[in-house]
Amino acid sequence: MANFTAADVKALREQTGAGMMDVKNALSEADGDKEKALEIIRLSGLKSLSKREGRTASAGLVAGKIVDGKVGVVVEVNSETDFVAKTDKFVDFANKVLEAAVAANATNVEEALEAPAGDEKVSDLVKNMGAVVGEKVEVRNVVRLEGEAMSLYLHQTSADLPAQVAVLVATNQAGEGVARDIAMHIAAFSPDYISEDTVPADVVEHERETLTKITLGEGKPEKIVPKIVEGRLNAFYKENCLVDQDFAKDPSKTVGQVLKEVGGDVTGFARVQVGA
Repeated sequence: MANFTAADVKALREQTGAGMMDVKNALSEADGDKEKALEIIRLSGLKSLSKREGRTASAGLVAGKIVDGKVGVVVEVNSETDFVAKTDKFVDFANKVLEAAVAANATNVEEALEAPAGDEKVSDLVKNMGAVVGEKVEVRNVVRLEGEAMSLYLHQTSADLPAQVAVLVATNQAGEGVARDIAMHIAAFSPDYISEDTVPADVVEHERETLTKITLGEGKPEKIVPKIVEGRLNAFYKENCLVDQDFAKDPSKTVGQVLKEVGGDVTGFARVQVGA
């Protein structure tokens, strides 16, 4: 009879995120030695990595950091289940990925995976974490944003889970005081563009063509269709452009008006949501 308790099983399961039977079997094989059991779980997981390639890692967390007040970095790290994502071990793993991405000035997933992490690379950390937890683990998103002033907002969609939404907002110095509120707004309303001027021309043209077809299909006289389309295009901008949206904290103003009051400008933003 192996020398371990239910508390040992619970502790090792929480540490690794592995299944209950996997933990029990590992502890039995290790005769209750938790360090040996951890190694057994890891090696067992490495052998089955290929079996997990086709599985979906849609749970996970986001982690972020601001460097010198001017650079923001966010990483999205995924697992298959929330159970794994909320373990201390997975959170610690995500923070190691973040620190490595920051140190390497990584701007995308490929650069982050090649970044040094102690004696290994981030790609090794990912492989080892997947082996320990018995799930597909991946780094899905890496965002790096620079600006005169930077704000970061991390949002928990559930109190018992790590942050699921991260927003970076770059502003001029004048806008720094309202940047966090704007980041919270972005988390809630998910704009795609800063302003009308930043919407790509092909996107505008496609929207205009679609609205024209819809308007003509409604039987409107052709001579007034262009005017109706432009009005509907303005509604598109209001829905999708940050500065045209009603400010979450005070809907009587637009985000653009809030910025104008302080002389601020948003020069860039990024919104990352787990699984999106």
